[in-house]
Amino acid sequence: MAIGFLVGATQIAPDRSLSRASTPRVLTASFGDGYEQRIVDGINNINETFSISFQNRSKAEIDDITAFFVSKGGVTSFDYTIPDSNVSPSYETTVKVVCDSWNTVYVQTDCYTCTANFRRVYEA
Repeated sequence: MAIGFLVGATQIAPDRSLSRASTPRVLTASFGDGYEQRIVDGINNINETFSISFQNRSKAEIDDITAFFVSKGGVTSFDYTIPDSNVSPSYETTVKVVCDSWNTVYVQTDCYTCTANFRRVYEA
């Protein structure tokens, strides 16, 4: 499978400048003299977000992408394939995400750009 996600039967690939941010969730108990204890918060304690863009695409393609995001409403998850050098031999892995927000820029008459933020979710 290629990097990106499916809109219907069409594989949508983001631009190469996608980014992935990871933030561990940690429970901390602080004591006197600067002493503290830390423990992971939950089973899947790494919060991950992905910032992706689709630059200089046709109006029809951006319309399809944003319609897909609207149909999910920030609630329904979908599969997103990301580069992952820890997985061999394909160097890709698929995760569940929701699209928290997106933005459309009208560059020219038939040339649009869309940026989106995905948040990784853990569900069966």
